[in-house]
Amino acid sequence: MSEKKSISKTLMWILMGLLIFGLGGFGITNLGGAVQTVGSVSGKPIDVNEYYRAVQQELSAIQQQAGQRITFAQAQQFGLDQQVLGRLVTERALDGEAERLGLSMGDENLRDQILTIPAFQNLSGAFDRESYRFALQNSGLTETEFENSLREDAARTLLQSAVIGGIEMPESYADALVAYLGERRSFSIATLTEANLDAEIAAPDEAALRAYYDANIDAFMQPATRDITYVWITPAMLLDTVDVDEEALRKEYEARDAEFNQPERRLVERLVFGTSEDATAALAQVTGGETSFEALVEARGLTLQDVDMGDVTQESLVDNGALIFGAESGDVVGPAQTDLGPALFRVNAVLAAQSVSFDEAEPMLRDALAMDRARRVIDAQINEVDDLLAGGASLEEVAEESDLVLGSVNFHANSEGEIAGYDDFRRVAQIVTAEDFPEVEQLDDGGIFALRLDGTTEAAPTPFDDAKAEVEAAWRAAEVQTALKAQAEALTEKMAAGADIVTLGLNVVQESELTRGDFVPNTPAGMMDIVFDMTAGEVRSLPGDAQYLIVELDSIDAADLESTENASIRNVVSQQVSQALAQDIFNAYSNHIRSTSDIEIDQHALAAVNAQLQ
Repeated sequence: MSEKKSISKTLMWILMGLLIFGLGGFGITNLGGAVQTVGSVSGKPIDVNEYYRAVQQELSAIQQQAGQRITFAQAQQFGLDQQVLGRLVTERALDGEAERLGLSMGDENLRDQILTIPAFQNLSGAFDRESYRFALQNSGLTETEFENSLREDAARTLLQSAVIGGIEMPESYADALVAYLGERRSFSIATLTEANLDAEIAAPDEAALRAYYDANIDAFMQPATRDITYVWITPAMLLDTVDVDEEALRKEYEARDAEFNQPERRLVERLVFGTSEDATAALAQVTGGETSFEALVEARGLTLQDVDMGDVTQESLVDNGALIFGAESGDVVGPAQTDLGPALFRVNAVLAAQSVSFDEAEPMLRDALAMDRARRVIDAQINEVDDLLAGGASLEEVAEESDLVLGSVNFHANSEGEIAGYDDFRRVAQIVTAEDFPEVEQLDDGGIFALRLDGTTEAAPTPFDDAKAEVEAAWRAAEVQTALKAQAEALTEKMAAGADIVTLGLNVVQESELTRGDFVPNTPAGMMDIVFDMTAGEVRSLPGDAQYLIVELDSIDAADLESTENASIRNVVSQQVSQALAQDIFNAYSNHIRSTSDIEIDQHALAAVNAQLQ
């Protein structure tokens, strides 16, 4: 069954992963040779190298998903080491159960499986005894240990197949889900905005605004702030004072010649063949339309990334330059001899030569050199400012005796603009205390700053006069929404009495046969849930953003379980829920076996291995 095939493939990848990680070598011998296991389950040991490799494999997978390096210490905070140990304990418990039941792999099947592992094959694809020995030696395994691990893996697979074989979720379950997901609704939406109100919103008087302000005071609060005085300077602040002579500009232009003046290039892929005859035959198939370059690459077990040469110049291609640069975009040419053998080349794009004159590049060069010199000017002042601060000078005095500019800010989480826009400043501003002495800190653009916390200000209401414009806007929005609601409810009652939605004098949009997962633009969140909760002919009014919607449900259509789309969804749902059920059952079985096993963990050995992983 499909689960068994999946298990076999997973087993193969696990084996290959173990071998690859083993090639890096793991010397646990520096622990005195006494540490061989990190524990045992019903007498079956958990090998120290197996634990190490499993942790490394999981850590590598997490780093690949995160797209950044993650240390073992960080992974420990997520519980990675305990998850790996728990998985190995469960596997050893299942090994013990398989042994108790007499499940095992025969010698012939073991031999066949070893012969199919690519790491043990030579270039012709045949099993190579020396490769087998070398791979196991570098992975820290003896032949007996490796073959026993294969037998145990196979026994666990047989055990899993016996437990979950034939498990399928009842068809009625998938039918119910598809019926729910495939239901459709057709409805009409009339949009009511301020322009549709029967009467205009009158201008408020002072008393109305003050009453609204008092009733909604939380909406007009000033945030708590950290009141900071600072001095700072950035390269951009010095640009007007920095001179850049033409000689320096021309030297910079020459140094960056490869950036401004690039020859014509090609985006090229190269597929190497064993013989010229093979390459010629492949080219004939491509030009004859029998196959494609992509298919040739895939047939060799490669990806397009594997054969990509990137952008190349004619000069870099040496003897093959004329051939490739004589081709058009999309052409496949060859065969041509390379260091790796005869090859076909595909040209994916033609990149025109680029030439930027000195006059064209000068503004950019001038800015870059001026910024660089400004940074050096600032760097030269760091020690001077440090000395002033160390000598007890205040920020005000530093500003008087240096190029740094004095400023202040009432800083809070939403502060932005100028210095508050720098992450480096925000980081220090959030943690500085009144007892801290100002120190020179650097900004990511090459600038510097120093700051002082003068005090803090608690959150407080913005004075009415300062917030009056904001209060009036909020009051008006609330009044409009109240008026829209009243008029929408009146129209809803009118429709309930028999009026047609198209006679309301509003903009009406009709939506046909939408499912629960569909989305209607410019409608409030959750509207489809409300529509599917309505009965045919029902009318409801829904609040929106500066609008009200009047929705009438026109029809309810049951899901067509025989349609191609729903049949496909049904098959996918059935497979997924059956697999999930099988996995849940096997997890429950595994947990039971584990709970009845005698588990011993050597915490000292575990700590020693974890120390190696740091």
